[in-house]
Amino acid sequence: MKTAVAPLAHEVPPAADDAIAELQEIYIEKGTPAFMRTALALFCGGFATFALLYCVQPMMPLLSHEYGINAAQSSLILSVATGMLAFGLLITGPISDRIGRKPVMVAALFAAALCTLASSMMPSWHGVLIMRALIGLSLSGLAAVAMTYLSEEIHPQHIGLAMGLYIGGNAIGGMSGRLITGVLIDFVSWHTAMLVIGGLALIAAAVFWKILPESRNFRARSLHPRSLLEGFTLHFRDAGLPLLFLEAFVLMGAFVTLFNYIGYRLLAAPYNLDQVYVGLLSVVYLSGIYSSAKIGSLADKLGRRKVLWATIALMFAGLALTMFTSLLLVIVGMLVFTFGFFAAHSVASSWIGRRALTAKGQASSLYLFSYYAGSSIAGTAGGVFWHFGGWNGIGLFIGALLLIALLVALKLAKLPPLPGAAQV
Repeated sequence: MKTAVAPLAHEVPPAADDAIAELQEIYIEKGTPAFMRTALALFCGGFATFALLYCVQPMMPLLSHEYGINAAQSSLILSVATGMLAFGLLITGPISDRIGRKPVMVAALFAAALCTLASSMMPSWHGVLIMRALIGLSLSGLAAVAMTYLSEEIHPQHIGLAMGLYIGGNAIGGMSGRLITGVLIDFVSWHTAMLVIGGLALIAAAVFWKILPESRNFRARSLHPRSLLEGFTLHFRDAGLPLLFLEAFVLMGAFVTLFNYIGYRLLAAPYNLDQVYVGLLSVVYLSGIYSSAKIGSLADKLGRRKVLWATIALMFAGLALTMFTSLLLVIVGMLVFTFGFFAAHSVASSWIGRRALTAKGQASSLYLFSYYAGSSIAGTAGGVFWHFGGWNGIGLFIGALLLIALLVALKLAKLPPLPGAAQV
């Protein structure tokens, strides 16, 4: 039975016994003011993270022209950030297990916003890439910890909804970052567009800092290398967690590849769209905002094993539509593909918090390491397929990634649930 009140995390010594720690837990319930504050704060955090990461995507054709580089080289402005983010996840997750969730997330958001402002003032391509690397490293502090914070503080019956709202913030951030820069660079320099995005991120960081409730179920863990190794080893012994890590890699790799190179396609014949219209196509992210919360809540009711494979099938359908020449079908395909991706990510990411029985921060870090490694590696590798096969090459590459994702989802569906947890 849960206690009615609980002391703040910094007032509680590390529990020596898991049973005692369980008795001290108090969850945030759906419909309470604390739930609304948490949802809004994590929404802001997700918004800032994805806006800062993906605001550069519409700029890639412009950067290719300005710096005399090809599509694969231009994609480094995104891949270097996601690659450093993936690396940082292996560090910041365990750090949050030691010093707490909120301090790490707040520091991460402010540092990334300031680095974005600095990136707009870099005089060279290499200087821009260095700042983008620092942005990715900074954002690892929020990306690694947000999922863990939710899995610790939100009642287990509402984790899918809470995770979906957080990922909805990711979707709005990704849409807004692309939309703002995609439209602005038709009228002002990309440097000015980056200043605007950095300013918005600073505001989001301040809101996050002010309203996010302090952790109440956090239990500090040792940063001793042996304890960290034991945590990683435990996760890879689980029958489901490594499959979820692989799922994150291929799903994100497929998603980023599509949006990295769709701009090159639509700016060229037979479409010859202006940059502003390509930027406006970021509104397809609205479908992800809806699907992440809706499908996340549905997975709480029906079970993740019954929902995940269906979301990947939707991504396949969306990809197929983009292979047609009709601009209308291409746009509908992007819409369906985005709906399926954010739904799949919502289901898989909430599954991590339910499946990991201990060292949840490390489990989240491994999932997101795979997620952003997929963005970095596949996002750049897709450029090779673009150069040799155009959009047909991109379709082949993404299709192969989605086939792997579907096979993994079907295998996850057959896993026996953990004892006493029918949905995981």
